[in-house]
Amino acid sequence: MKVVSAMIAAAVLVSAPAFASKEIAGKNACMGCHAVDKKLVGPSYKDIAARYKGQADAVDKLAKKVKAGGSGVWGPVPMPANASISDADARAVVQWILNGAN
Repeated sequence: MKVVSAMIAAAVLVSAPAFASKEIAGKNACMGCHAVDKKLVGPSYKDIAARYKGQADAVDKLAKKVKAGGSGVWGPVPMPANASISDADARAVVQWILNGAN
């Protein structure tokens, strides 16, 4: 019984950051234009992760883009700035995306 309880506690601790990051994305309107596995207005999170895979500066680069907005990378529709998201939340969401948005 103790082993099962420990396993459940470990699973909750591992999934908590991902859940929090998905929640951050939802409350900051990211999910209005992006989905995990399909293109909406913007690219899917899976496509973003694939494009930036292995780039050491991806978290910093994309967190800045979340806050400042941008255009021309994924087509003609610009990404609006989200200046109200904190630096920590922007980095958490970007890391979640780059880790597969699971």
